[in-house]
Amino acid sequence: MEKQKNAVGRRKEAITRVFISKGEGKITVNDKDYKQYFTLFYLQNQVEAPLKTAEVLDKFDIVINAQGGGLKGQAEAAKLGIARALLEVNPEFRPVLKAAGYLTRDPRSVERKKFGHKKARRSYQFSKR
Repeated sequence: MEKQKNAVGRRKEAITRVFISKGEGKITVNDKDYKQYFTLFYLQNQVEAPLKTAEVLDKFDIVINAQGGGLKGQAEAAKLGIARALLEVNPEFRPVLKAAGYLTRDPRSVERKKFGHKKARRSYQFSKR
């Protein structure tokens, strides 16, 4: 692999651009170490998951630009982006990543608010008198 590969991950309102290159396993999110950016342990596991599944946790350096959404959405978008970037590097990872479900874009998003309602489905409280 001569130069870096890149991919995009999306989840809810979050979008991440993932750049992957040969290295010693450094993961950076918005110019911070991913363990500083994602302070919660389960979000760190989300980011590491595709690398652990493909057994390449310490073989690639990854730079992630995350924007929009919240931390959970960004972590899950990063998971999808890393999985897609790994496919760019080596298509032989596909069966393993697909079996683990890392190549599926989660389509769930926030339902829009409807008029005449307090939220998407919650109505205003009914008063008989």
